[in-house]
Amino acid sequence: MTVRAVVYDAGGTTEYDDIAAARAASGTTWVRVDEATTAEIEAVADAFDIHRLTVDDIVNGVRPKTEEFPEYTFVLVKTAELTRGETTFEEEVRDEPVGLFFGDDWLVSLSTYDDDPIGRVWEAVVRGDERLLQRGPAFTAYRAIDVVVDEYFALLDHVGDAIESIEEDVLDASGADVLEEINAVRRDLLSFRKLAWPTREALSVLARGDPAHVEPETEKYFRDVYDHLVQVVDLIETYRDLVAGARDIYLNTLSQSSNEVMKVLTVIATIFLPLTFVAGVYGMNFAGGPYNMPELGWRFGYPAAMAGMLCIGLAMLWAFRRKEYL
Repeated sequence: MTVRAVVYDAGGTTEYDDIAAARAASGTTWVRVDEATTAEIEAVADAFDIHRLTVDDIVNGVRPKTEEFPEYTFVLVKTAELTRGETTFEEEVRDEPVGLFFGDDWLVSLSTYDDDPIGRVWEAVVRGDERLLQRGPAFTAYRAIDVVVDEYFALLDHVGDAIESIEEDVLDASGADVLEEINAVRRDLLSFRKLAWPTREALSVLARGDPAHVEPETEKYFRDVYDHLVQVVDLIETYRDLVAGARDIYLNTLSQSSNEVMKVLTVIATIFLPLTFVAGVYGMNFAGGPYNMPELGWRFGYPAAMAGMLCIGLAMLWAFRRKEYL
């Protein structure tokens, strides 16, 4: 079923198939809408006199927010899930909107997909959780939002593990996938930051108790969720700094590795420079005339030239080692 209704109070719970009957029953009415058609969503909105623009906000997936109306309070939050891939850089953060409308004695949860976090709170109500049954719809809305926010920490735990793996590999600049993994984690954190910041702002309205439909005894629970969101935002910023530091270390390591290669090549080229000069001089072959090269007629000329070139190379290597170029 995509539209379900339950009425509950301290005495127990009763499930209904008819929305109108559930709305008229005594107690707190919760109508849960998951993967419903447009006609079903409109029927629920008409039954509780919910403004169509707020329904459109859920369907269009706008940023999380809280809005107060005379008859109800509207809260839009988003679930976050890290889609898996074969590698870290093939993962991405996917979010889904969840709308919560609660009045004095009713609650409507509306989502465009099969919402597992909301389903857990629903099952708790159906099982007869005393804390939920004895409190009003605002408390049930708090529990639903709390479950959604708890999922954020699971996502951050996965991102933290990915950062630890990157920090282990970042000093090995030979890994071609390290930079791609770093950029993928930065992209996930940016997407998650765009989700967590407005959610924190939306919960701050409820934590202050601004809406009239939030009972004073329920404010502290919303403040608890708000504190969790503050922690989530702080972790996101911390992880972003760690990823930025890992990227800088990787680029520095890559640059240092390139410099080491260039230094070795430069030393080799510098050693062969005087050897090339010697070989060029004796390659002129001036064997006759007043300015002849006597070494060309000397029987030990070739070995002497090779020995001299070897001594030059060894002397330069010794000088480079002494200067700590090698």
